Amino acid sequence: MSFNPLIDQYLGTQLDASIQELYAYCAQPSIAAQKLGVHECAAMTRSMLEKRGFSVQVFQTSGSPIVFAERKGRVDKTLLFYNHYDVQPPEPLELWLSPPFEPTLRDGVLFARGVSDDKGHLTSRLFAIDAILANEDELPCTIKFVVEGEEEVSSVNLEHFVKTQRELLKADACIWESGGVDFNDRPVQYLGLRGISYVELHVRTANQDVHSGLGGSIFPNAAWRMVWALQSLKGSDERIRIDGFYDDVKPVSERSRKLMAELPDTAGEYKKRYGLNGFIKGLTGGTELQIEEVFTPTCTICGLTSGYQGEGSKTILPSEARAKVDFRLVPDQRPESIIPLLRAHLDKHGFEDIEIIDLGSEAPAMTDPDDPFVQLVVESAGDVYGQSMQIVPLSGGSGPNAIFMDILKIPIVSAGVGHPGAQAHAPNENMRLDLYLKGAQHIARIIKAFGGG
Repeated sequence: MSFNPLIDQYLGTQLDASIQELYAYCAQPSIAAQKLGVHECAAMTRSMLEKRGFSVQVFQTSGSPIVFAERKGRVDKTLLFYNHYDVQPPEPLELWLSPPFEPTLRDGVLFARGVSDDKGHLTSRLFAIDAILANEDELPCTIKFVVEGEEEVSSVNLEHFVKTQRELLKADACIWESGGVDFNDRPVQYLGLRGISYVELHVRTANQDVHSGLGGSIFPNAAWRMVWALQSLKGSDERIRIDGFYDDVKPVSERSRKLMAELPDTAGEYKKRYGLNGFIKGLTGGTELQIEEVFTPTCTICGLTSGYQGEGSKTILPSEARAKVDFRLVPDQRPESIIPLLRAHLDKHGFEDIEIIDLGSEAPAMTDPDDPFVQLVVESAGDVYGQSMQIVPLSGGSGPNAIFMDILKIPIVSAGVGHPGAQAHAPNENMRLDLYLKGAQHIARIIKAFGGG
């Protein structure tokens, strides 16, 4: 099927205008974790969609608003886009080379908090729609957008929204928030996300810190209590010791193994990029590393604090300790089972005093790699990137894709503007302009092919 060359011509000549829109979008802080700027950014998102002729509704929640938009196309066949306008906190600020909410272009790379996760993906999709509408009377198919403002805090209000608005959201396929290229600039099709259960552990052993000379020999130490509790969760063999934790883990299918075996070896790139001497569990690289990376559930200490951590010495016995821990889950683990298993484990090992605070969870989900929509998206990438799209059955991150898959019963694919050095969630988050253009070209081709040309 031929593709209208005027669409690519538009994308090439109007790139600067789209980037200026992205500048303004990224300049608006929208940190869900701090409840900063989310309502303002939702209003901006609404305006951007209305500008393209979409009918827009903003749904208020107990947290950030959810923006829904729809524009009818030539056929009723419906493509749903999921994006989010919230971003991660920018700290530590001292590590940014330019202010996080002052978008800065350096050598063809745009730096700003949220530029890759996820505002650049959204504006590139709107850019693709602009190009189609500039050259054709209508969209080839009906397009809907769901743009939420709590993805970075586990999408706490999204499931209720999808359940209660399933008719409004009815679609034939979905393009997820992200996508892009690998270390070799080859486009990658991520077909699934691991689940997550994120908790904070808290223990208090006294009503105040005390002199270590007074209490060191006779008072319980909150820091030691937390260290011992954490040590019980996982052994030096990296095996998680929580009874029943692995019971629901689904064996990796032969289809997934075959797809993982076709991926390039990332061991060398990981070592170079992250300054690693090697990997855990004796892993060296190849398919074994690829499978272990995403198909094995995890227990990760994300943060740990107690007592005095300033300059010099302060001889105190800590009265309180906290640890943030995430569990990455694989099919068919369910996040709602993790905290009860964790509670039973801590109690069994004498840590009844450790409090568990639920910070959010999401289930794992995968799209069938042989679904016709997956093939459409994969095939349409070759014309843009000059090479075939690599299929990755599961990625290591997490998101609310299971909500859409379970309730709307539609395939979900990835297509976007990301790259491995995008620094998402880290200082100096960035997006390459060349990939922004290619991402828009790919989306335009998907829309055209999905609507029948």
